[in-house]
Amino acid sequence: MKVAVPRETAPGEQRVALVPDSVGRLVRSGVSVWIERGAGADAHFTDDAYEAVGAVLAKDVATLYTDADVITRVQRPTAEEADLVPAGAVLVGMLQSAAGDELVERLAARGVRPLALERVPRITRAQSMDVLSSQATVAGYKAVLIGASSLPKFLPMLITA
Repeated sequence: MKVAVPRETAPGEQRVALVPDSVGRLVRSGVSVWIERGAGADAHFTDDAYEAVGAVLAKDVATLYTDADVITRVQRPTAEEADLVPAGAVLVGMLQSAAGDELVERLAARGVRPLALERVPRITRAQSMDVLSSQATVAGYKAVLIGASSLPKFLPMLITA
């Protein structure tokens, strides 16, 4: 099985779909993981870190997607990127899908199986895949830090019960 991880192209996106630790676990279980060069750079993961755990580096998206069984990304692909996804592949990520979504319908019509993580039910069995809660937590913490840095006075960042 080949899992492909492209560099995110959405403006301001700094996350990467798989970190080296996760890649290492997949590789040890027999999965071939391919990473686009520079995919982890904005998240402070070097290409060397991915290679050290057994990932194969691809020079571009076209090479990366060739024969990929699973493509995992943070944000939805652009229309151009979506056209490169091979038929039969599973596309995993926050696809911002909704009823009547042209991109998702286009992917499905080509035989690509989209898995929109934001639509995974927020139940106990699916908790490890609950991207909405984890990302909302991160956004909440960041909002407090941004707000605190904007205050003209000291704000004690302590929480008591």
